[in-house]
Amino acid sequence: MARRRTLRPDEEELWQAVARSAQPLHPARIRTHLPKDEPAPRAPEPQVQVPAFPHFRVGEKVRHGTSHNLVPPLRDHLAAQPLRMDAKNFARMSRGKLSPEARIDLHGMTLTEAHPELIRFVLNAHADGLRLVLVITGKGSRRPDDHGPIPQRQGVLRHQVPQWLRMPPLGAAVLQVAVAHLKHGGEGAYYVYLRRGR
Repeated sequence: MARRRTLRPDEEELWQAVARSAQPLHPARIRTHLPKDEPAPRAPEPQVQVPAFPHFRVGEKVRHGTSHNLVPPLRDHLAAQPLRMDAKNFARMSRGKLSPEARIDLHGMTLTEAHPELIRFVLNAHADGLRLVLVITGKGSRRPDDHGPIPQRQGVLRHQVPQWLRMPPLGAAVLQVAVAHLKHGGEGAYYVYLRRGR
C-alpha cells in the first residue's frame, strides 16, 4: 500500500491562502472541521421528569386468604355435568339410598396400575348387566413438603378417574359419574351409573 504524501511547507501556505478566500456555496450547511483527536461534542441529554410516587411497602395491599385455584372442586365439576340418568334414581343415589352392585378399590395404586384395572372392572360390570358400581380412589395424601413452583395436585388418582370414565373405551358404557355419599366413601369414591347392556 502506497504511503500518503504530506504537503510541503510552500504547498501548505498556498492551501491556507485559498481556504481563507473561499466562499461556501450553502452557508446554512456549514460544518466545522474537527481535528481527528478531538471527539465531537455531545448534545446534552434531555431531562426526564420522574413522577413522584407515594411511599409504599411491597405486598402491603395483598388480600390474604384469596385462592388462585382456577379449577373448580371435583364435586362442583361433576355436579355441573348434564343429568343423563333418571332424576329420581340420581337423587336416591346421591343420598346413598342405592347400594352399589360391585366395587373396586384403586386406593394405593399408581396411575399406570389403576387405569387397566378400572377399564377391566367397568367393562366386565357393564357386560354382566350391572347398573351402579362404586370406584374407590381415596382422597389422596397431603404433601406438606411440596414447595415447588408448580404445586402437585392432592389426590392425582381421584382427579384422573372421572376423565378416564368419560374417555374411550369406558365412555360408551358410563351414563353418569357422581361423588359418592359419605357412607360409601364420600369424596374418596365415585358412583358410576352404567348404561343398559345391549
